[in-house]
Amino acid sequence: MSNNKRSRNHIIEITTELLKEYSGDTKKITSRIIAERAEIGLGSINYFFGSKENLITECIQRSINKMLIGFKPDITAPAKEDALTDKTRLISWASQTFDFLFENQAIVNISILSDMQNYLTNSNSVYTQKGFLFAIKSNQKEEAKKLLVFILVSAMQVAFLAKNITKEILGYDLYSKTERDQFIYDTVTMLFDGIKHKEDTTNEI
Repeated sequence: MSNNKRSRNHIIEITTELLKEYSGDTKKITSRIIAERAEIGLGSINYFFGSKENLITECIQRSINKMLIGFKPDITAPAKEDALTDKTRLISWASQTFDFLFENQAIVNISILSDMQNYLTNSNSVYTQKGFLFAIKSNQKEEAKKLLVFILVSAMQVAFLAKNITKEILGYDLYSKTERDQFIYDTVTMLFDGIKHKEDTTNEI
């Protein structure tokens, strides 16, 4: 690994730690604080990343990618059998993803809000939806699959942002692993029931 690459990675690691330490409040994380913690010259941030904002964006992207990489085995071998139903598989993946959100609250909060302000096809939200699509291996209409995972990811994101009041408004304490899993189970079950109902009524027509 080149010295430049090592320096970049070091700065990213330090900034990621600061994002967690400051609960994602990027206004409090100045370039000077990053430089002092990383023991680098102040100009190094602009040299390697162009700006503090670009550096923070890369930190968030890398952190989210660690979660998305978990989908690679199924993306590279989508036909691989695992003896799970689509519903069970999606519940498992979504539960793991939800745990990731709560384990990395500061960074994830920034990522979700950023996506909602500028929703693009290459956003983390859409990448997560694409990952979830590989959990649904049965012969369902592609449009139905995409709608299901879009609603699921959106529900997870809004619930995450509202985590401090979800007990009051939804009845789930999302800080509890057990209730988090129940939220995912209930949401996925309702979505699968909805798809089944839609397909049944379409066949009747």
